[in-house]
This record gives sequence, C-alpha cells and structure tokens, in this order.
Amino acid sequence: MNRQKILIVDDDPVVIKAMSLKLAPAGFEIVTAVDGSQALSAARKEKPDLILLDVNFPTDVGVSWDGFQVIAWLQRVDEAKGTPVIVISGGEAAKYKARALQAGAIAYLQKPVNNDELLGLIKQTLAPLPKPAAV
Repeated sequence: MNRQKILIVDDDPVVIKAMSLKLAPAGFEIVTAVDGSQALSAARKEKPDLILLDVNFPTDVGVSWDGFQVIAWLQRVDEAKGTPVIVISGGEAAKYKARALQAGAIAYLQKPVNNDELLGLIKQTLAPLPKPAAV
C-alpha cells in the first residue's frame, strides 16, 4: 500500500524537521521544499496528496515568492491542481487567515503549530470518502 505523501514547504529547517518527525511516524511520506521554486518543482515531480505551506519566505537573489503566489501557481499546474493546501504561518493570523482561505487553502494554522491539531486536520483531509451504500 502506498503511503500518502505530504509536501512541507518552509524556509526554516527546524520547522521542516519538527513536522517531519511528527508526520513520518504517523505513516506519511514526507517531501520538503525551502522556497516557492522548490515547492513547484516538488509538486510536479512528487504529486503530493497534501501541501503544508508557509506564507513568508526571505527575499533573496532572483525570484521572490510568498505562499500566496505559490498557491496561485499550484492551481495552474496540472500535477498539483486540486491538491489541498494548509497554510501555516508565524505571521499575524488576522492579516493572513482570510487571505489564505480566499486564495484556496483549506485551512490556516498559526505557528507554533499544535501537532495533534495538525495531524487531526491532515487525517480528516486525506480520509477516503465513504462509499455509498448499495441499494
């Protein structure tokens, strides 16, 4: 049986490690990316079942992305269309939550993330739909 795949996109290696250590033992395959460009590449190549996405990334040389731009791109990429995105941010919830949901995220969680809440949300999101009863 194939394990469900989760793409974690965050510029903080500590956050990636912490989430990976929580999710891998729960039976998920983990793929990681540290910026928007890597996120799009991983989404195309790995075809994750769910994406955990930070909103803020440091500005560096080249293209500067934020989580909202990543969501917009993911919605246009065939391999990622329809993939649920949970936005996780350390920024102001009042500033980002409504914008994240409007952009297409299925949920918004504030850092530091409650691991049990995150795991419950992931399992609920990835749970198979019940099959209709035979008539």
